[in-house]
Amino acid sequence: MTDKPAIPASPSEADYLSHVANADLPALSGEDPFALFAEWLADAVAKEVNDANGMALATVDAHGLPDLRMVLLKDAGPEGFVFYSNLGSAKGQQLAANPQAALLFHWKSLRRQVRVRGAVTPVTDAEADAYWATRAKPAQLGAWASEQSRPLPDRLAFEKRIAEYGLKFGLGKAPRPPHWSGWRVVPQHIEFWRDRAFRLHERLVFDRADGGWTTQRLYP
Repeated sequence: MTDKPAIPASPSEADYLSHVANADLPALSGEDPFALFAEWLADAVAKEVNDANGMALATVDAHGLPDLRMVLLKDAGPEGFVFYSNLGSAKGQQLAANPQAALLFHWKSLRRQVRVRGAVTPVTDAEADAYWATRAKPAQLGAWASEQSRPLPDRLAFEKRIAEYGLKFGLGKAPRPPHWSGWRVVPQHIEFWRDRAFRLHERLVFDRADGGWTTQRLYP
């Protein structure tokens, strides 16, 4: 008989009272979702152990089946949320066919989430070149060598391709590959979620309207 997964039990009242000390937090508020996001991201950068800029990216395939993976946020502001990858990857092909996406930031230790939904547009070549120049040389070689989302016979085959590109580009930095760039998720909807005791969470939603934002609160 297979053992069941070790799923934690629901917290008891005593658990909530001893571990969730946020009952006196002021209510979420704000008129500018990007200012609030910048504040939360700064907290995450200071306190999260790994990848404070990590976010789940959801797309759909040609059959409408959702697809999901973690990527890294590389820029954020009123224009949107930017990430980079291989244009020929599964995500790249899905975004080319259906340029819409959802993002989820989950900062576990801060007990916060941000959900984003919107249209997706390519970044400019200048933006992609500028970010590419900040990447370490081994990461650049990996981007050249990886046929992302395609079958890999074994790890040695990948390492061999990396070595080949290392010889090709020598000691200097490698140029940006034609198959590598970025996208910007232009939000139509942003939801900020904050944990409260007994699952009485806060949800503050921003929706784009007439060049600005409307806000409303949702039941948890």
